[in-house]
This record gives sequence, C-alpha cells and structure tokens, in this order.
Amino acid sequence: MNPSTPPPPAPNAPSLSSEAAYRRELFDRIAPVYDSFNQTLSWGLHRVWKQMAVKWSRPHPGATCLDLCCGSGDLALMLAQKVGPTGQVYGVDFAPAQLAIARQRAKQHSQPLTITWVEADAQALPFADAYFDAATMGYGLRNVTDILGSLKQLHRVLKPRATVAILDFHRPQNLLMHQFQQWYLEAIVVPTAKDYGLFEEYAYISPSLERFPDGPKQVDLAYQADFSKAVHYAIAGGMMGVLVATR
Repeated sequence: MNPSTPPPPAPNAPSLSSEAAYRRELFDRIAPVYDSFNQTLSWGLHRVWKQMAVKWSRPHPGATCLDLCCGSGDLALMLAQKVGPTGQVYGVDFAPAQLAIARQRAKQHSQPLTITWVEADAQALPFADAYFDAATMGYGLRNVTDILGSLKQLHRVLKPRATVAILDFHRPQNLLMHQFQQWYLEAIVVPTAKDYGLFEEYAYISPSLERFPDGPKQVDLAYQADFSKAVHYAIAGGMMGVLVATR
C-alpha cells in the first residue's frame, strides 16, 4: 500500500451498532463548537496535553502516522508537522461533520500538510496490518463501545515496536480533585453547553467518566490486546491521563 494514497475501505466492514450510531450523531452535533469549547473549558491546556500525547507516540520525519478519533484534527495537524513533507498522517473519525471541519482547518494551515482524512469506525479500521509507525487517540477511547476491541485494532495496524499515545478525561483518585471535577462539570461545563442548546451532548461526560476504566485497568487492557509494554500517566491532578502502549 502506498502511504501517499488513501487506503481502500475494509471489505464487509460491520455497520455501527445503535449505541455507536448515537455517539456519532452526538459528535456531529457538537462539531461546530467543539474547538472553542475545548479551548475555553480547559483554559487552553488541552493543547499542552495533546502535545504531550504526540511526543509520547514518537513520530519522526518521514513516518506514517494514525490519529484515531481525530475529531476536528488537532492531533493530526501536530503529527503532520512532526513527520514533515516526506511523511503521511491519516486522520480517522466516524463523525463526518468533525472530519469536514478538520479538512477545512488543514487547508487553512500556513504550511502544506500530508494528511488524508478517512471516515471509519475505530473498531474496524480500513488499514493493512503493521501499517503505522506511530498513533495517537484523543478523547476517543472513552467513547468507543468496545475498548478492548479498539485497542486490538490499534495493535493490529501498528508496526512492531511502534507506540500509541491515548489521551482522555479520567476520574481523579484524589477525593478533593474528584469533587472539583464533578463541580466543574455540573456548574460550568453543562450550563455553558445548555446555553448553546447542547445540554444532552455535554451532560454525557460525567456518566462516561464513571464507566471509563482507570489508569491501571487501561494498562491491563493494553496487555490483553497484546501490547508488549504499557504505562499510564496521570496529568492535571488525575483529571486527565495518557495511556502509552508499545506493540
């Protein structure tokens, strides 16, 4: 497969489940405000966290990289700058409205970037085995319907010794940080979203955090997916975390 051309769609790829389809519709609805919300509600720190994830994924000039659940393209754009004109980045998401924004952002970038945008399911990736030199995933693992299945797909498409860095929200283990996070979600995030007519779309965050495995459990799941090494880094007082797994 030539890295400069889009990969063929996976044959007989399974259709989305009703739950996955619901989540795709949710992310399509929030697409117009997704970037501005992230910037405002994280006090701009989300870009620092994303830069950490990109660094830990170990991209290099000329590499072929994957940004899974790419949303509006932040991590894919960062990866493209790391791999340079001789590299290739694939930004993959199942929400077409998010991908439309990502494409537009890439076109407006000051430098030409080698990014191919692909609409696909994180649990049925349309790529050959051992295709990528590095991968990132931002705020996506918490929203897939099968976390282990998604990790297995990432393992399949990574080359031996390649690394994926997975950034996401977490429930802090510290009681005070946990209480602060819950207050912030209830008093700031959801009311702000409600003003934009997006109450349901952002009210889902709190219950999704309760379901999401903590750092040690994510490490265990990475080993179940056959990664040879996995470590989880808690950041922002444990409210954020990055799972770094090497095939």
